[in-house]
Amino acid sequence: MHQSIADFQMPTADQVDGAARALRMLADPTRIKIMWALLQGESSVNCLAELVESAPSTVSQHLAKLRLAGLVESRRDGTFIYYHAADTHVRQLLEQALFHADHAKGEHPQEHDPHHVHTLG
Repeated sequence: MHQSIADFQMPTADQVDGAARALRMLADPTRIKIMWALLQGESSVNCLAELVESAPSTVSQHLAKLRLAGLVESRRDGTFIYYHAADTHVRQLLEQALFHADHAKGEHPQEHDPHHVHTLG
Protein backbone atom coordinates (compact mmCIF):
# COMPACT_ATOMS: atom_id res chain seq x y z
CA MET A 1 0.00 0.00 0.00
CA HIS A 2 2.77 2.51 0.86
CA GLN A 3 4.25 1.87 -2.58
CA SER A 4 1.33 3.76 -4.09
CA ILE A 5 2.20 6.93 -2.15
CA ALA A 6 4.30 9.27 -4.29
CA ASP A 7 7.69 10.13 -2.76
CA PHE A 8 7.11 7.89 0.28
CA GLN A 9 10.31 7.73 2.34
CA MET A 10 11.07 6.32 5.74
CA PRO A 11 13.56 8.18 7.94
CA THR A 12 17.03 6.68 8.19
CA ALA A 13 17.99 4.48 11.13
CA ASP A 14 20.27 7.26 12.43
CA GLN A 15 17.43 9.79 12.26
CA VAL A 16 15.06 7.45 14.11
CA ASP A 17 17.67 6.67 16.78
CA GLY A 18 18.47 10.36 17.28
CA ALA A 19 14.80 11.29 17.54
CA ALA A 20 14.15 8.47 20.03
CA ARG A 21 17.10 9.61 22.19
CA ALA A 22 15.85 13.20 22.23
CA LEU A 23 12.29 12.13 23.05
CA ARG A 24 13.51 9.87 25.88
CA MET A 25 15.43 12.80 27.35
CA LEU A 26 12.34 14.99 27.16
CA ALA A 27 10.01 12.34 28.62
CA ASP A 28 10.28 13.83 32.09
CA PRO A 29 8.25 16.78 33.46
CA THR A 30 11.25 18.39 35.17
CA ARG A 31 13.37 18.15 32.01
CA ILE A 32 10.58 19.71 29.95
CA LYS A 33 10.44 22.63 32.39
CA ILE A 34 14.24 22.96 32.37
CA MET A 35 14.36 22.95 28.57
CA TRP A 36 11.52 25.47 28.34
CA ALA A 37 13.34 27.78 30.76
CA LEU A 38 16.62 27.42 28.85
CA LEU A 39 14.87 28.23 25.59
CA GLN A 40 14.03 31.62 27.16
CA GLY A 41 17.70 32.28 27.91
CA GLU A 42 20.80 31.24 29.77
CA SER A 43 20.48 30.25 33.42
CA SER A 44 22.34 28.87 36.42
CA VAL A 45 21.45 25.68 38.27
CA ASN A 46 20.08 27.60 41.26
CA CYS A 47 17.88 29.81 39.10
CA LEU A 48 16.60 26.78 37.18
CA ALA A 49 15.90 24.96 40.45
CA GLU A 50 13.75 27.87 41.59
CA LEU A 51 11.94 28.08 38.24
CA VAL A 52 11.13 24.36 38.07
CA GLU A 53 10.50 24.06 41.82
CA SER A 54 13.09 21.36 42.39
CA ALA A 55 16.30 20.89 44.35
CA PRO A 56 19.51 22.19 42.73
CA SER A 57 21.07 18.70 42.98
CA THR A 58 18.12 17.22 41.05
CA VAL A 59 18.31 19.93 38.39
CA SER A 60 22.05 19.36 38.10
CA GLN A 61 21.48 15.64 37.44
CA HIS A 62 18.88 16.43 34.77
CA LEU A 63 21.21 18.96 33.16
CA ALA A 64 23.99 16.38 32.98
CA LYS A 65 21.71 14.00 31.08
CA LEU A 66 20.48 16.76 28.78
CA ARG A 67 24.09 17.76 28.08
CA LEU A 68 25.05 14.18 27.21
CA ALA A 69 22.10 14.06 24.82
CA GLY A 70 23.32 17.25 23.14
CA LEU A 71 20.23 19.26 24.09
CA VAL A 72 21.99 21.59 26.55
CA GLU A 73 25.35 23.35 26.53
CA SER A 74 27.17 25.21 29.29
CA ARG A 75 29.72 27.97 29.73
CA ARG A 76 31.86 28.81 32.71
CA ASP A 77 32.18 32.35 34.05
CA GLY A 78 34.60 32.28 36.96
CA THR A 79 33.15 29.85 39.49
CA PHE A 80 29.68 29.92 37.94
CA ILE A 81 28.34 27.66 35.20
CA TYR A 82 25.53 28.87 32.99
CA TYR A 83 23.40 26.60 30.85
CA HIS A 84 21.55 27.23 27.59
CA ALA A 85 19.66 25.20 25.00
CA ALA A 86 22.03 23.79 22.40
CA ASP A 87 19.68 24.97 19.64
CA THR A 88 16.12 26.14 19.26
CA HIS A 89 14.79 23.16 17.28
CA VAL A 90 13.49 21.58 20.47
CA ARG A 91 11.22 24.61 21.00
CA GLN A 92 8.89 23.48 18.20
CA LEU A 93 8.79 19.97 19.63
CA LEU A 94 7.92 21.25 23.11
CA GLU A 95 5.35 23.72 21.78
CA GLN A 96 3.62 20.96 19.84
CA ALA A 97 3.71 18.57 22.80
CA LEU A 98 2.26 21.23 25.12
CA PHE A 99 -0.35 22.18 22.53
CA HIS A 100 -1.27 18.50 22.21
CA ALA A 101 -1.58 18.23 26.00
CA ASP A 102 -4.02 21.17 26.03
CA HIS A 103 -5.98 19.69 23.13
CA ALA A 104 -6.09 16.22 24.70
CA LYS A 105 -7.53 17.55 27.96
CA GLY A 106 -10.32 19.27 26.07
CA GLU A 107 -9.19 22.88 25.89
CA HIS A 108 -9.22 22.78 22.06
CA PRO A 109 -7.51 26.11 21.40
CA GLN A 110 -8.65 27.39 18.01
CA GLU A 111 -5.19 28.48 17.04
CA HIS A 112 -1.83 27.54 18.47
CA ASP A 113 -0.62 30.44 20.59
CA PRO A 114 3.07 29.96 21.50
CA HIS A 115 2.64 32.42 24.37
CA HIS A 116 0.07 30.14 25.97
CA VAL A 117 2.61 27.46 26.88
CA HIS A 118 4.65 29.71 29.15
CA THR A 119 2.14 28.98 31.92
CA LEU A 120 3.77 25.62 32.68
CA GLY A 121 3.07 24.27 36.16
